[in-house]
Amino acid sequence: MTSNPHIRIFDTTLRDGEQSPGASMTHIEKLELASLMEDMGVDVIEAGFPAASDGDFAAVSAIAAQSKSAIICGLARSTPSDIERCAEAVKHAARPRIHTFISTSPVHMKHKLKMGANAVLEAVGRSVAQARNHTDDVEWSAEDATRTDFDFLCKCIDLAIASGATTINVPDTVGYSHPDEYGALFRRLIENVANSDKVIWSAHCHNDLGLAVANSISAVANGARQIECAINGLGERAGNAALEEVVMAMKVREDTLPFSTTVNPAYLSRASAMVSRITGFPVQYNKAIVGKNAFAHESGIHQDGMLKNAETYEIMKPEDVGVAKTSLVMGKHSGRHAFRDKLESMGYFLEGDALNDAFKRFKTLADKKKHVFDDDIAVLVDDQLAAEGERIVFKRLRVVCGTDGPQTAEIDLTIEGDEKYAIARGNGPVDAVFNAIRQIVPHDAKLDLYQVHAVTGGTDAQATVSVRLNGEGIMATGRSSDPDTLVASAKAYLHAVNKLEARKAKRKAA
Repeated sequence: MTSNPHIRIFDTTLRDGEQSPGASMTHIEKLELASLMEDMGVDVIEAGFPAASDGDFAAVSAIAAQSKSAIICGLARSTPSDIERCAEAVKHAARPRIHTFISTSPVHMKHKLKMGANAVLEAVGRSVAQARNHTDDVEWSAEDATRTDFDFLCKCIDLAIASGATTINVPDTVGYSHPDEYGALFRRLIENVANSDKVIWSAHCHNDLGLAVANSISAVANGARQIECAINGLGERAGNAALEEVVMAMKVREDTLPFSTTVNPAYLSRASAMVSRITGFPVQYNKAIVGKNAFAHESGIHQDGMLKNAETYEIMKPEDVGVAKTSLVMGKHSGRHAFRDKLESMGYFLEGDALNDAFKRFKTLADKKKHVFDDDIAVLVDDQLAAEGERIVFKRLRVVCGTDGPQTAEIDLTIEGDEKYAIARGNGPVDAVFNAIRQIVPHDAKLDLYQVHAVTGGTDAQATVSVRLNGEGIMATGRSSDPDTLVASAKAYLHAVNKLEARKAKRKAA
């Protein structure tokens, strides 16, 4: 019996995902996420675009240095300087890869590159050969491949393979293709390109028509052996193929999709929550695999079926993707050992001061809430991790609100060890809180988003607040949770301010 063909999972959350407006990540957050990706079994981590900025270069270099088994990939345009910068960034990885690309469609060559076909072909051969001088693992991409003339696409790929490329990516850059068409393109390319059997073929699909996952699966069915995707489908415009969906599609439908991956599905829920926390982008409740309602059943008919046999309405088990079957197991009487066991069952492995601080925060929360759910614990730990390394730290908040007014907020913050205090009024309590913060940390950023939702049910549920600030063309998103909505609002706003300041400093230094 032969084993199913292995499909490489190429995660681009840190590169393409970060290009989503407002989704930029800090250095520490990138390292944290890359470490989790490696633990969950991702084959290739596209750590960033080293030539884009000094910050990107530093992040890719640090991720490469900490890597153990995953391929660490950097993106580079076809320019010599980009490739050299990328090679320098990934050189300390256990398994380095350079991913170079150039546009090949008529509309891109004419309007974006302002290059003719011969010039593009020259750039393909030169860039791949240069990258191959630095590493024996080189990926080449034809940007906007699905709108490229087929014969010209074959010429470019032929040259890329002859110049040393080991992976050929055929991206649906603008989400233009559909499954039958995209699968047929792979089949035709593999049949017509010389030495097609000497390389790994890769699919990179965007979700502009909502077909990214379907297109990726169709590509695999027609010869692709790598899928480029992102956690939660994060990415430019409508996003990329969602990693959790492509992994589970192949796992659940192994009968008709006889392929395998090395990704451990038990990490999927945690990875989704981490990306949501880092970016501030909430996961929609009905999101496949990792959404809050993915394993929820309200209809009486569905509930009846579930009670009789879960397989009536669930095609996978919640625990398969890291969702606990039971939630109500922790409370104010729970001890440190039980708390640690609970964390580990949820995929969090804390030690020393980090564990002590998390346990202290849990006890505080348990005193406020009647029931502590798994989701409560997850946001508690995630908030703790998010706050590490921030320059401005929340300390205390007191708010006066109600019909008598005026709505007033008093806040204490710590900025690099110095305690700061401010009091401010506002048009409502949230406005007062944000005005008080602006007194201590003056800025002109516009509040583009303020969103609140409950983590769990009940009147004592924790509120998760998402905030997005836009200042000087830089967007920053913050997210935090607390049983007190105003405290969660203050922490989320500060999280966004910290990110905004860091990015402004990065831009100034560049």
